[in-house]
Amino acid sequence: MTDRELMNIAKNASMHSYSPYSKFAVGAALECEDGTVFTGCNVENAAYGDTICAERVACCKAISEGRRDFLRIAIYAEGENYCMPCGSCRQFLCEFNPEMEVLCAKAGNRYVSYRLNQLMPHRFGF
Repeated sequence: MTDRELMNIAKNASMHSYSPYSKFAVGAALECEDGTVFTGCNVENAAYGDTICAERVACCKAISEGRRDFLRIAIYAEGENYCMPCGSCRQFLCEFNPEMEVLCAKAGNRYVSYRLNQLMPHRFGF
């Protein structure tokens, strides 16, 4: 699967976002080593601490299906800045593969690529 194909899956996932407070729809597509992809979108709540990010939704869906072999994740949002994973998502994803590739999009179908350990160099863990 190409980067662009994975990003398009993330873009489609963003269309399911429940974001009435921020009006900032985010989609994620998490690819496993065998090519299986799990999607997620952000789900907001009036109790802001109960909001869950698209990246963690995708990750939880994969884990609930018995998968932990994450290769890369694409994160999509229509903003003027690249949509980077928040600190909680970085730590959450590092639990499974600190070397995974992270594709971060912004408006205009542009994206950048990082290794997760570049974004979270001093993570908690063993």
